[in-house]
Amino acid sequence: MAICASGLCEAAVDSKQSDPKQIVRLAVRTELDANRNDHSHWLYFEVNRKPKGAVSQWVAETSKGDVHRVVKEDARELSDAEQRARMDGFVRDSATQAKERKAGEHDDQQATELLKLLPDAFIWTNTGSRNGNSVLHFKPDPKFRAPDREARVFASMEGDMTVNDAQHRIVSLKGRLIQDVKFGGGLFATLKAGGTFDVERREVGKAEWQITETHVHIEGHALLFKSISEQEDDVKSKFRPLPGDLTLEQAENGLLKEGGRDSGAGQEGGSR
Repeated sequence: MAICASGLCEAAVDSKQSDPKQIVRLAVRTELDANRNDHSHWLYFEVNRKPKGAVSQWVAETSKGDVHRVVKEDARELSDAEQRARMDGFVRDSATQAKERKAGEHDDQQATELLKLLPDAFIWTNTGSRNGNSVLHFKPDPKFRAPDREARVFASMEGDMTVNDAQHRIVSLKGRLIQDVKFGGGLFATLKAGGTFDVERREVGKAEWQITETHVHIEGHALLFKSISEQEDDVKSKFRPLPGDLTLEQAENGLLKEGGRDSGAGQEGGSR
């Protein structure tokens, strides 16, 4: 079996016999290659909970931006008219669409940079195999020098990563902050040890992988860097592929046909 990554084909090595860092490097190359070539769009149902509130919504991805049909905010269910009005507002607002695309590109770039750090930021140990997946434990490598503050927080984690042996795709990444992280001697920001993150991914189509769950619980204060401290639980399910040339108007019309409220009644099963 061969796998092409970054334009180069190399023989896939049996994960059970591989050096753990080699498994990580191959998984990272595979993910980066997949990200570059992924032009898919999806419809899915999302429940996002943050300290300031919870949102339940259908999301339809397009090349111009993602259309959200919010069906519930906190405990309040939105009327059909309110749901449609919000979607109409987004579809007609090119400035908001551009702002969303820019934010999405920034998040993708940040995720890519952190992904590239995985092989070198940690010391890796292969702890076994389960259901066709390799389970790898990681802990901070004291020789690693973080290039920015996000990487510094990331590189202060210890945890486990699960990699699918057949496709070399990352199934899950779970970590815990094992030490306080301070910026400016704690004057600007302090993130407390014990904070956790958990990212779960699933194959939602043939060789198509998506993040289905994100759980981030990091305690601390960040006077200048507020984006560092996070409290969030996000779960996505009921994935269905959408046409690549779908317009915003078509996405809205499709979302209006989705039945049910926050339960997604009558829809297909989730990705898990």
